[in-house]
Formats: sequence, C-alpha cells, structure tokens
Amino acid sequence: MLTRVLSVFEYFSALKLRNQKKNSFRKFFKSIFALLFMKVIRTIVALKNALKPYRLKSHNIGFVPTMGALHEGHLSLVRTSTRQNEVSVVSIFVNPNQFNNTNDLNNYPRDLDKDCRFLEQTGCDFIFAPDVKEMYPEEDFCQFEFGSLGTVMEGKHRPGHFNGVAQIVTKLFDIVNPDKTYFGQKDFQQLAIIRNLVKKYNYKINIVACPIIRESDGLAMSSRNLLLTKGHRAIAPIIYKTLLEGKEQMHKKSPQEIVSYIIESINSTSLLSVEYCQIVDPETLQPVSTINPVKPPIACIAVFAGKIRLIDNVEFIS
Repeated sequence: MLTRVLSVFEYFSALKLRNQKKNSFRKFFKSIFALLFMKVIRTIVALKNALKPYRLKSHNIGFVPTMGALHEGHLSLVRTSTRQNEVSVVSIFVNPNQFNNTNDLNNYPRDLDKDCRFLEQTGCDFIFAPDVKEMYPEEDFCQFEFGSLGTVMEGKHRPGHFNGVAQIVTKLFDIVNPDKTYFGQKDFQQLAIIRNLVKKYNYKINIVACPIIRESDGLAMSSRNLLLTKGHRAIAPIIYKTLLEGKEQMHKKSPQEIVSYIIESINSTSLLSVEYCQIVDPETLQPVSTINPVKPPIACIAVFAGKIRLIDNVEFIS
C-alpha cells in the first residue's frame, strides 16, 4: 500500500507540474482509484460478482480483451475505455485455441506483473487474468462460420485461427457483458470478424475501433516486436514505409500493380519475407480491382521477420 501511496504522490506532482486543465480531474481521480483499488481477478465467478453492483446501478462497462505483453497500443485502448465508461475491465489471457503454431504459443511473451504496473496508470478497474483451465474446463468444440471474411489473408494462412478467436471472444463477452469493447485496427481482419460475430449472434455490444499506435520509426506496436532480433527490428519499419509508398501510387497504378510493388520492395531486403499483401474492400475483405475514393480500400500485409510474423495495414484514402 505504501508503494501505491507514493505512486499517487508522484502522479499528483507530475500532474501539477504539467498544469492540467479542469477536465483532467476526472481522469486524475480515476487513476488514483486504480492505483489504490485496481483488482486482479482470476475466476469467472469472482469477476461476475465484482461487476454485479455496477450493473445494478446501470453503469456503463467498457472491456478491452488482450493477451498481455502490453504496450502503448493496448494502453491507448484502455484509456479510451476509461474515458467513455464508468467501469473498465481488461482481460489478460493467452488463448491457446487461436494459435496454429505450438512454438508461437510457447514463445508468446508473458509478464502479468509488468502488465499490471502498466495498467495502474490507465484508470482500469478490473484485470481478469484467468488460467487455461478456468476458460476451457473442457475442450471447446464450437465452430463458427464467417463466410468469405474468414477465408482470405489471415484466415487462409492461419487455418483455425479465427475460430479460436471467436471461441474466446464469445466466452469473454458472456462473462463481462460489456456495453463497449475496444479493438485496435492493426488486426483489421479480426475487427471485421468480431463485428460480424456481434451482429450474427445479436450481442448488444458496441465495437469501438481504435487507431494503430506506432513506434517513432513507424513500426506498428505489437507484443511480437519484443521477440525481434536487433537486425530484424532495425529493418521492420520498412513495412509501413512501403505501404505508404504504395498509397502514394493509388491514383497512378492499379491495385494489382501496387501490391506487386509492395511485395517486391519488401522482399528485396534480405531479412524480410512477405507472406501476403492485398488491397481489399473494408467490409467484404475481398481484393479490389479499382480504388474507390468513396469507399477507401485497405492495404493489408503479413511479413516474416525471421521467424516472427508481423502484420500491418494502411487505409488508401486521399
């Protein structure tokens, strides 16, 4: 408790020095509450019981599902939730059912204590950090159908991935029953899948898409960035740079020509290899043959930096 009280004092001093305006006080006091009272919950029953009083008072509940290894991209989602809701829940659970590569699952970074320290500064109220047995007491055989949304790009190259995502997301939706749930746009196809899921199964949840947060050199923030070698980390920003170069050509070249340019440019580096690149309709995720300025397409890409797989996307809007 003493450590948290000192953190409160440090936070207050920093706030005073920055001369925050009056509208910062709500954020300040919510952060104070989080520093002192943010709860880490391990079981479904305990989380439902913790949220019950807020439901009885009709408080809005915001939810940010994560797999941990948090970075500023995740924290921006949580801050958005705390601004828009009376209560915010963050889940930290590395979902084995969405990995189609055992090594990828085993190597995924995990550090709950560090994640909790990050979340203390966001105003988060509850951290739900169950283990695998809590979420999957028995094998989950649920199968979901996403139509063409699930057969392209990530769906094509990671068979079973989105079914695993849907299994855990529906479980979490049923447990938390949030008013709003926050996802980053870096996982653009996943965002489309989740929206489809919410509509298809009549969840009364508002899905809020939040912008991609990038490193100072343009690399999209990702938990997997922690696994990059020094050489791969140095070259990885070329992915975003090349997507932007492709965007600059959208009035001069066809989508197919732009895709070829992006793939060839990135593959010309010895440390990167493009798995796929497509310029797609933002709703159907099907490749487009022309650039429609009224409905700007999205250039989506997956690139291997050694054994680490990175994804990114850029909207082709003028």
